[in-house]
Formats: sequence, structure tokens, C-alpha cells
Amino acid sequence: MKKLKMRRIDLKDQAGQLELDNLMSALGNQGNVVSPKGRELTKAVFGEALSPLQVVERVCSDVRTNGLDSLLHYTKQFDKVDLTHASIRVTLAELREAHANAPPKLLETVRRIKQNIYAFQVGLVQRDAVQSLGTRGELRLRFRPIKRVGIHVPGGAAAYPSTLLMTVVPAQAAGVEELVVVMPPTPNGAYCSDMLAVCHELGVQEVYRVGGAQAIAALAYGVEGINKVDMIVGPGNMFVALAKKTVYGQVAIDCIAGPSEVVVLGDETSNPRYLAAELISQAEHSPGSSLLVTWRKEILDEVEKALNEMLSTLERGDLAKDCLEQFGAFVLAPDPISAFDCVNKLAPEHLHIATSDPAKHADQIDNAGAIFLGPYTPVAAGDYAAGPSHVLPTGGTARFASGLCSNDFLRRSSIVTLTREGLESLAPDICTMADREGLTGHKASVLVRLEK
Repeated sequence: MKKLKMRRIDLKDQAGQLELDNLMSALGNQGNVVSPKGRELTKAVFGEALSPLQVVERVCSDVRTNGLDSLLHYTKQFDKVDLTHASIRVTLAELREAHANAPPKLLETVRRIKQNIYAFQVGLVQRDAVQSLGTRGELRLRFRPIKRVGIHVPGGAAAYPSTLLMTVVPAQAAGVEELVVVMPPTPNGAYCSDMLAVCHELGVQEVYRVGGAQAIAALAYGVEGINKVDMIVGPGNMFVALAKKTVYGQVAIDCIAGPSEVVVLGDETSNPRYLAAELISQAEHSPGSSLLVTWRKEILDEVEKALNEMLSTLERGDLAKDCLEQFGAFVLAPDPISAFDCVNKLAPEHLHIATSDPAKHADQIDNAGAIFLGPYTPVAAGDYAAGPSHVLPTGGTARFASGLCSNDFLRRSSIVTLTREGLESLAPDICTMADREGLTGHKASVLVRLEK
């Protein structure tokens, strides 16, 4: 393997700031983070080089207009699998068979992780709130679970049973009744026995062999054989992220969970091999972005050396190396405050803090999907087993968005009950506002109830 050529960005001057801004733009949800293979496939399907957004808009429009025919067409074009109405859904017999043949160690692991996630997520679930107004009435805030939720699980470069756990279990903790899983018809997706076994273990019975933007559109709009859902959750590539953004409003979504990303914050106390391992762990998703932010220049050479040593030993080392060179960077800040400002500006999906005082430095960070503190808290702990969901906002959207949790599956309704005394107490203010807004019908709806 050739030596890694990792870009270095120095924030002490304007040129460095501009370079970081350009990298952020490329990695954002309007960017073009698509593998070379994906670009070639786009051109083959549409006969021209389209941006990810153009691809998604065309796919969603076609599925909305033509339903199942377009869903099957794009599945054949993108996944090279010829499905029919009869074969698009995974049967209950297939789910049961996969579960019966699953390695016992896998199922035992799934059960332990499920308990970790459920214990954490059920403790978050919001409860109805009531404020008594005495003789004037009562105010309530009521929570009800969303009825039908679609879950997208990627299945291209690898199989992700962890994503099933991190989406299904929080929804179950919230009380969602209908869970619909879509996975691409690939050996790592809906044709992966482990994935089907985990679906069965978690009690999911509605599973379809579709993925990508076309699956998101099918869930949002409904097609023959797949009833539309009320909410779509789950990660995916740039096309999936943009498709969720496109159908938002027709359905709810969790967040824009696109290509994986990590920012590692280190200093002179950090273990270079630990930092290198964190950068590789997200880069191996391919595409994925990995940035090391530090104010200690001397550690950069040590981390780069560790990266080269570790990449040569890993099965997906070549993929990770390509990602590190294309979407990775060593970012040198002039001082700690500048480093914290840089992290907040990046608003990463994952933030690993491996400094001398991780807890103190975490207090300086407002924008991150998930934060992992200290040398013994790798991002992989959150990806697989800790409890919080690994479905997190990407592309800088952690400035305003949050990771998936059980409360995202709840809808709030306010319930207002007033007695005559209560309405009388509010009537003067209601009437004043109605007069100012020129809405005399509003005023009349109050006064008619208070006539002697």
C-alpha cells in the first residue's frame, strides 16, 4: 500500500480557513460525496451526469407518479436485481428460517444490546403533563406514538444489524405499532440471513427488498403492496439523505443522516494509535469523512505514522485510505479556543474528545450529534452497543438537529379544558387581541358563550 497523503489545514491564516470551508461544502448535504462507482452508475441509468439532488428528484417524482412500476424499475437499474410484486416482500417463512439458522452467539449479542438500548430509550420517553387551573379548568400536553414508521437500513458495502437495533428498539420503546423495514436486495441487505434473523428477533414482520432513494419515495407516497408510512428514519448514502429531505412534509423524518463523519479532538496527551483508529473507523464506510483537530502540531506526524501502520493491516484499509485522502484532514488550530470554535463550526456527526480533560472540553462544544469522552470510549461503542441511537445528523446539521431517540416517535397534542369561570378570566385578553387582528369572529365565539 502506498503511503497515505493526508491533507493538512492550518487555521492560522485565511487560506486555511478557506480550505476548511471548501471541504465542509463538499461534505455537506448539498455536496457531492458519492463514490466513483456511484457516479458511473448514475450516468449509466440516466444517460447523463446528474448531481445527487437531480437524481433524487427524478427518482422520487417517478415513484410518486408511477408507483410500483418505477420502484421495480429503479431497483433493477441501481441494484441489478429483477423483482416482482410477489418477490419484493420478505416472507414470514424466510424470516423464521433465517432466525432458526442464525448463529446463537449473534442472537445472544443482539439480545444484550437490545436490552442496553431499550433501558436507555424507555427512560427518555416523555409522559403526559397536566397543569390544573383550579376552578378555571385544566391544561394538558398529551403524547401519542406515531402509528406507522418506515426504517431504511443500508446494505451496500456491509451488513448493518446494528442499524436495525438502533432504529427499531427506540421506536418500540416509544410504543410504535407498525414498523416497516426496507433494505436493498443485496447480499448485505435483504438477502443477508443475519439481517433477516435480527428482524425476526426484534419482532419486525414487514420487510421489503428495496433501498436507496426509490425506497424512501415508496415509503413516503405508498405504492402497490407497500402502504405509506407516517415517518421515515435511518441512515444511508447521499441519495438516501437527499430523498428524506425531499419527502419531508409528506412524512416526518428523523434527521439528515448521510455519509458517516467523525471529528477527533486531540492534544499532546492523546495516544496517536487511538486517534488513528478513530479516523479509520469512519473512513472505512467509504464514503466517510474523518478530521483530526488539534492545537499541538507535534502529534500530527505521530498520528500519520500510526495511520500508515494500521491501514496496511486492515481488510478495508484501501477503502479507508482513499476516503482519508479525499475527505479527511489534519486541522491545526492556533490554540484550544480556536479548536473548539472549529469543532462547533463543523458540527460533526461523531465527536471523539481524547484530550487531557475531555469532560471540561466537552462543555465548550455545542454542536455535535454524539460526543465520546476519553481514551476508552471509541465511537464504535456508540455505533454498536451503548444505548443512544447511532442515527445522527450529518453534513453540519448538528447545529440544529439531534440524533434519533424514542421521543422522536411521539406526537404532542395540547388539550385545553375551560370552565365558564376560566373563559371569563381569559375573555378580555382574547377580545383585545381579536380586535387588534380584525378577527371579529374569534371575539364573537367567546362572547356568545358568556351571554347572561
